[in-house]
Amino acid sequence: MNVSKVRPASVAALIIAVAAICALLLAVPGQTVTTRYLNDLFIFLDGVHRVSEGQVPNRDFHTALGPLVYYVPALGYWISGHLGGAMPTGMALLVLMMALAAAHIVSSRLRPAIALPFSIFLILVAAVPINLGESIAGLSFGMFYNRVGWAALGFLLILYLRPLHHRPFQSVLDAVCAASLTLLMLYMKLSYGLVALGFLTLMLLDSQQRRWALAAFGMVLAGGLLIESFWDATEAHIDDLLLAGGVSGSFKSLDELVSVFLRNLSEYTVFALFAALALWRTRSVRDFLFYGFCAGSGYMLIMQNFQVWGIVTLPAGAAVAAELLARSLPQPDTRTAPSLAAGTQLLLLAFILPSSIHHAATLGLHAALASTSQGQAVPLPRLDRVRLVQLWTEDNYPVFSRYLESLGDGARALSALGTEAGQVHVLDFVGPFSAGLGLAPPRGDSTWHHWGRTINEHHHLPPETLFQDVRVVMEPKWPIEFATAEGLRQIYADYLSDHYDLEKETKDWKVYVLREPAETVSRSPEDEQEEQEIPPSTGG
Repeated sequence: MNVSKVRPASVAALIIAVAAICALLLAVPGQTVTTRYLNDLFIFLDGVHRVSEGQVPNRDFHTALGPLVYYVPALGYWISGHLGGAMPTGMALLVLMMALAAAHIVSSRLRPAIALPFSIFLILVAAVPINLGESIAGLSFGMFYNRVGWAALGFLLILYLRPLHHRPFQSVLDAVCAASLTLLMLYMKLSYGLVALGFLTLMLLDSQQRRWALAAFGMVLAGGLLIESFWDATEAHIDDLLLAGGVSGSFKSLDELVSVFLRNLSEYTVFALFAALALWRTRSVRDFLFYGFCAGSGYMLIMQNFQVWGIVTLPAGAAVAAELLARSLPQPDTRTAPSLAAGTQLLLLAFILPSSIHHAATLGLHAALASTSQGQAVPLPRLDRVRLVQLWTEDNYPVFSRYLESLGDGARALSALGTEAGQVHVLDFVGPFSAGLGLAPPRGDSTWHHWGRTINEHHHLPPETLFQDVRVVMEPKWPIEFATAEGLRQIYADYLSDHYDLEKETKDWKVYVLREPAETVSRSPEDEQEEQEIPPSTGG
């Protein structure tokens, strides 16, 4: 098939088809497989349980993550019917919805030879259950919001190009797609949303596309107001972000800045080649600003991610450069211009193909393992379809396997409490007992703690806030994150001893139960009047 002859409608259909295949690979097995970041997975599943119990993020529990981080897997839980299907089913739906916007953006602005490999690359970035830059053995839905943010931002950046193929209502569709992707980023992880707003501001410099950019701003504002009318927690979310920012929002050292750049030096080098070739032809200041935006914003994003590689704005900028270069070249009878265009397109394919193959293989591996129920099930009844797998490398398996053993011990301890087991908070990175045992979750606490990133000795929730609705406190002897557990013990030790009693101690847990207040005898006004009428005793 001659790729250059593929029609835009066919390109859009192929993009949606690829997204549908990825969605099926995620959702059909109906189980979640992980080898890393099991603690991160429990953050989302605890949030899903809270949302299903009627709680609202940032209003009923504290979190520095956007509300969509919880509502997307909650939708997956509602469809699949169990927590094991929450993450893969939720991500399948998100990939499909993102593909609808991507199909319009890419098919109207990129030639098929660029559009198809680039779109497949970004769809796989969003769908694959792995932290970008890690090996195929690192299966995890942990930090999935970063992959979604990268993919959404990558598609949004393609809107920099003026359309090759104008459709009816082109500007309206452009504005809707831009606003949808921006809102997705804003309410999943704010940093990506701010970069998206920065890109829309850059688009105001283009007189031919300014109209849809302004319309997108208006839609984002209207969407934000509509969301706030239901959510009513924007201020609380900002407060939670500021609390976490007080811990991890400090400026990086020069060594850290240089280290991040050097780890991504090869990608920056290839990107610089694309930008230089395109600028050689276009000589555009606005293009120069765009390439600088791709390089700078991507660098800032990866600096605040738990991620060492994978600045997706660089391949997005390279795709734009390849398209602009192809458009700017003359079409004489000589072979120089067509060969240069073809060469840059092949270079773009070489830039993104290794990651695409890696992510496709990883997605297939997860589907195969989930379909055959491989691994160790989480020993909590409602999390039995979440499985820990050991592959060809031991990696973190012994630590997580021992952690799962401690969860079984904790579940037995809570079961022994009977009706007193309710509103449980765990002094650790995360607490999976409410979701795993179907207990009523407390209000006012947090879905996760991470020492040095979200809390420290100076920045943390007051104990009166954290424990306001907590009846049982679980102190682990085998925590999933030792520094966090130790820090929480030190911060809240006094409050714990003043308000809770040690009810039970097992091999892996200390179980504290809220101390009942001292009983007081109610007195009527008549009793107080009679007491005043009795003369005091004068003694012998």
